[in-house]
Amino acid sequence: MSLTEEAHRRRTFAIISHPDAGKTTLTEALLLAGGAIRLAGQVAARGERRRTQSDWMKIERDRGISVASSVMTFEHDGLVFNLLDTPGHEDFSEDTYRTLTAADSAIMVLDAAKGIEPQTLKLFEVCRMRDIPIITFINKMDREAQDPFALLDEIADKLQLDTAPLYWPAASGQRFSGMMDLRSEDFLVFQKGGEAEPGPAKRIKWGANSIAEVMDEMVQEELAEGMELAREALPEFDAEAYREGHMTPIIFGSALRHFGMPELLSALAEFAPSPRPQKAEVSGDPKVIEGDDKEVSGFVFKIQANMDPNHRDRIAFLRLSSGEFKRGMKLKTTGGKLLNVHNPLMFLAQDREITETAYAGDVIGVPNHGALRVGDSLSASGKVQFAGIPNFAPEILRRARIKDPMKQKHLRKALESLAEEGVTQLFRPAIGSDMIVGAVGQLQIEVMIERVAAEYNLEVEFETAPYNVARWIGCDDPKVLEAFLDKNKSATGTDLDGAPVYLAKNAWDVGYAQEKNPDIRFSATKERVV
Repeated sequence: MSLTEEAHRRRTFAIISHPDAGKTTLTEALLLAGGAIRLAGQVAARGERRRTQSDWMKIERDRGISVASSVMTFEHDGLVFNLLDTPGHEDFSEDTYRTLTAADSAIMVLDAAKGIEPQTLKLFEVCRMRDIPIITFINKMDREAQDPFALLDEIADKLQLDTAPLYWPAASGQRFSGMMDLRSEDFLVFQKGGEAEPGPAKRIKWGANSIAEVMDEMVQEELAEGMELAREALPEFDAEAYREGHMTPIIFGSALRHFGMPELLSALAEFAPSPRPQKAEVSGDPKVIEGDDKEVSGFVFKIQANMDPNHRDRIAFLRLSSGEFKRGMKLKTTGGKLLNVHNPLMFLAQDREITETAYAGDVIGVPNHGALRVGDSLSASGKVQFAGIPNFAPEILRRARIKDPMKQKHLRKALESLAEEGVTQLFRPAIGSDMIVGAVGQLQIEVMIERVAAEYNLEVEFETAPYNVARWIGCDDPKVLEAFLDKNKSATGTDLDGAPVYLAKNAWDVGYAQEKNPDIRFSATKERVV
């Protein structure tokens, strides 16, 4: 196949949702429908059945939540799907933001009973910032749900998106009978009771006598009325409007019961974009990188340490943007580091295999020992620089304390390694030997405690820090910045990259310092410069 053909058969997408909307169950069901796994793990199950493919960390399995992004690559119907699973919990929103930079499209999962929830709204705004087109999957139709028109109105009002249902549901809850394909007028029968079997749903032509066997007369009347109103009141699906981010196609179903999965995969295959052009600079000049450009290029959007605890590994997740990558290739960062990629990996969550080739849209794992960081650009020439991925100021700060003082160096190494993943941040005050960990929420701190114990065999406590606010500081005049740092040693420090940081008790202190030092910039975001 040509470069263009290989790029066009890739679909790289993320799944976003509010916690408990069914994202992990949907991920498992999609992998099963795509033939990537034989048995879907069940988040609600117990014991050995509660072993989902995408949630591979011990804490994820223990709590039944996703706290780390994972990548799953599989082939289906001649296409290559790269599924980027993101944490649903708001405490891990920064990890989700970084993962969305690598996605060309997204599936938004809504709970049919709850509609749009706060975290869904936040994640949608990130998608909008990056013009990521969205397919909406309304999940849990086999439970009592809101009226479909009310759900679609909420999407239109809150997200400012035109809604175009590809299917229309027949009731919900105990009465849920399936959904109508509005394009073919086939009715897809929902399998009630017993163990749900993955695979295409049985189809019956609308108007056939056998329709009466799968739903009662009242549900038939509701369905006919709903279909007619949907066709009159809602716009027809427009693939171009979807790809431009103005319209979302709607699919109903039940991930737990595997209903709607083949239809969701088909919609991704038919409508979702192949690798989109990426803005970059080449030797300092702006350029748009196309998927079928010959030079191999890509960017690191995630670092994951200890996916295999036995080998203390460290994997950089590289989203390829152009070219044909081949095993053994030498790639350069824009900072001049040369990497010989001998063992490029492809993933199914924590399972991995060495790949010989990869193309634009693919995500490959590059094993390294600290040479790569989130936001690094890699290319054959070393001259391609993609836009950086920003860090956001943490909302809580905690001081790390090791129970065994003899293991202080081990703790520092563990915290640095985990901070390099970008899930938490690490600050070193200018005075003293404290290590200050920054996080978005308390759950991140709890995850840190469990991971440090499980992966490094260290007992750590996180105490209240003397600071509550961190801001990156900068100045056009290095001498002015140096004088400020020298004068404020008790309230400054550095981050993992050595960038200067102002550590304050509260937002008022930051405002006061800003007022007294107008030449100093205090920023809540930082883009790493390489």
